[in-house]
Amino acid sequence: MGNNQLYDVVVMGGGISGAMAAIAASSTGARTLIVESQGFLGGTLTSNGVGPMMTFHAGEKQAIQGYTDQLIERLKKLGKSPGHIVDTVGFTYSVTPFDAEAMKHELELMVVENGGEILYHTMLGDVKTEDGTVVSITVCNKSGLSEIHASVFIDATGDGDLSARAGVDYTIGRESDGATQPMTLNMKMYNVNIPRVKQYIHEHPDDFPLYNGDTSIIETSSRLSVGGFDSLFREAKAKGEISIPRENILFFETNNPGEVILNTTRILGHDATDAISLSKAEMVGRKQCRELELFVHKYIPGFENAVVEYTGPSIGVRSSRQIKGIYTLTAEDLLEQRKFEDTIAHSGYPIDIHSPDGEGTKHQKLVWGGMYSIPYSCMITESVKNLIVIGRCISATFEAQAAMRTTPTTGAIGHAGGVAAALAVQKGTTVQDVNIKDVQAVLKEQGAYLEV
Repeated sequence: MGNNQLYDVVVMGGGISGAMAAIAASSTGARTLIVESQGFLGGTLTSNGVGPMMTFHAGEKQAIQGYTDQLIERLKKLGKSPGHIVDTVGFTYSVTPFDAEAMKHELELMVVENGGEILYHTMLGDVKTEDGTVVSITVCNKSGLSEIHASVFIDATGDGDLSARAGVDYTIGRESDGATQPMTLNMKMYNVNIPRVKQYIHEHPDDFPLYNGDTSIIETSSRLSVGGFDSLFREAKAKGEISIPRENILFFETNNPGEVILNTTRILGHDATDAISLSKAEMVGRKQCRELELFVHKYIPGFENAVVEYTGPSIGVRSSRQIKGIYTLTAEDLLEQRKFEDTIAHSGYPIDIHSPDGEGTKHQKLVWGGMYSIPYSCMITESVKNLIVIGRCISATFEAQAAMRTTPTTGAIGHAGGVAAALAVQKGTTVQDVNIKDVQAVLKEQGAYLEV
């Protein structure tokens, strides 16, 4: 690619939020480029082994629709997702398993079909600002260093990299001490005997405290999600076979029967915004995955012949930078289901804090079916006129971020960010002066669910 590439909208980061932003900006008429460090889109879902997506629902109501749900509908037609099914962990309303390889391709098709362009294997190097405007970004890839210009930039890096380099104020982690939620290196295994696993669960209900003695929920869904095996995990830890600072095993069956994602490693005290710390975290994660592989083979009935498909491929980060936006979303906003005039998305996923200190996971749930709102003012700053921030690094407190960080919600946020960016270009306004009613109207036209 040559120097001085000019676009209406550039999305930095191709995770689920960035992909939805690129699809939305393109379909709203903007010449859009999405820039991604990997060779595919999907972010945590495809490069960190995260799955299933949870949750699209708030009680019986589907709170997240639009392009994020269109992706699932496309996968369902291909037989690559069962769609939204009961969460048999018993934690939230629904989970959405999928085939990661199919998701990569469908996301790519959705961007291209709407007229967007994609640049892979490309990292953000620098950001040039003048008078509160991002003029260009410098990127690095196989072609060397290139400068890309756009009217509006969208930060979909997850870590707020573009925003930080543009001089935007931010916080990292817990307000009291800066500690972030632990990272997790997911591990995918296949050839798991799910009926045998279910048999063990039914025979040992005390090992699965979330079920309160009633394990019947595991028969209500076409794929198994489960958290437990507490006594087995304690036994292995007592013998020194497990060093993972966590209280139980958590795994989810993917679209492919007998294939599961183990979301169980817990890597404490590392900084996702520091390259050395991030590199060390990957190594700790692989050590824990090896322990986990040996553990499930030895202790969990049904895993005797399970085979590790892959770890990662890269580590999953729950939290790092949060930009300081015009408004900061709080736990009270979520729990009280506060309404905003500039609402651009909703979610029903609870506050879900994996302790930065070690064992324990802290939850705060809304009333059953409760649904909170996310305002546009969390995605823009006072200082930069042409920057929209999407995904898990929007302006939110530590507790609020622990709720809105999951992939369906960040997909909905990205959808809104793409629409707002395209409208800012079309109207020739700053991102702060975009007419929110216009954004909301286009979102509804594009199938998003909005209670405004």
